[in-house]
Amino acid sequence: MGSYYSADIHGPFETHDLGDFQLENGAKIRNLSIAYATFGTLNADRSNAVLFPSWYSGTTKILEQAYVGAGRALDPAKYFIILVNQIGNGLSSSPSNTPPPFGAGRFPQVSIGDDVRAQYRLITEKFGIERLALVLGGSMGAQETWEWAVRFPDAVARAAPIAGLARETAHNQLFLDTIIEAITSDPAFEEGWYGEGAVHRGLRRHARLFAASGFTQNLFNRAGWSELGFTTTDDFVTGFVENHFLPQDPNNLLLLARKWRAGDISKHTKGDLAAAFKRIKAITHVIAIDEDVFFPLEDIAAAQALAPGSALRRVSSQWGHLALFGVDAGYTAAVDGFLNELLATRT
Repeated sequence: MGSYYSADIHGPFETHDLGDFQLENGAKIRNLSIAYATFGTLNADRSNAVLFPSWYSGTTKILEQAYVGAGRALDPAKYFIILVNQIGNGLSSSPSNTPPPFGAGRFPQVSIGDDVRAQYRLITEKFGIERLALVLGGSMGAQETWEWAVRFPDAVARAAPIAGLARETAHNQLFLDTIIEAITSDPAFEEGWYGEGAVHRGLRRHARLFAASGFTQNLFNRAGWSELGFTTTDDFVTGFVENHFLPQDPNNLLLLARKWRAGDISKHTKGDLAAAFKRIKAITHVIAIDEDVFFPLEDIAAAQALAPGSALRRVSSQWGHLALFGVDAGYTAAVDGFLNELLATRT
């Protein structure tokens, strides 16, 4: 597992050590390390910083490949872009890289809020940034974007949650239950104390469940995957989705899935979601993928309607939720347009 979670696979990254870190549930991560990568130069008044947290099973490398570049909305010539890895994703402190006795099956459960508090310390302690020009993220990164805007309203000038919710729905939680069970029901899982590669059956089941909902019906029914060189549905799911998940550590994925499942910004306002949204001061553009099954348009629009002064931006893609990976040029162009519009808005 160590060779997969490396700079050879995921590109160069740096780490910021936070020491012993108290979690919202009362547990503690010893010597918490946050892994990140930066692009561009922070200007003199520190007003051009953009923060982009990773999503489920992803690292900062896929964010760079799909969203950062010359002439893009996130152009390093204009902005200082901080791509940050979630706790538990294998590059930041995780079950897979924490030494005994606190790693593997003993690594404590982390919340979306824990990530955001750690990221806040990163930007303030490492870079001296007090206010971010933009916080954005897709899927679980959208959860973290909402958390940033609610928890630290004065630190976020603009926010762009993409294909993700501020509080998980019952349907989304049911889906997460199924992918968690796909891994934990593998007899080789052994309550998190497995050998390398032992849980491959659970990871393959998990990957196929993810594929069935992460992409659209049209992608499969019209063989939309053929443009990537795959020949059959099974060839695509094996070569694209299983190939993505099989090298990953099951305990890492479980920590992320449980974090995703519990996401809820209304914890800041005793369960009142509308009150939580009212804490937001950022100019917020909420981006939805019309065909998304994980986070349907209807659910995202309902949440956006509760955020005062926000705007809903829609994009269509046969790749569904997993258009986030940057495989659809139409999605990429549309989202760049939305982000350019948001970044041009004065705060």
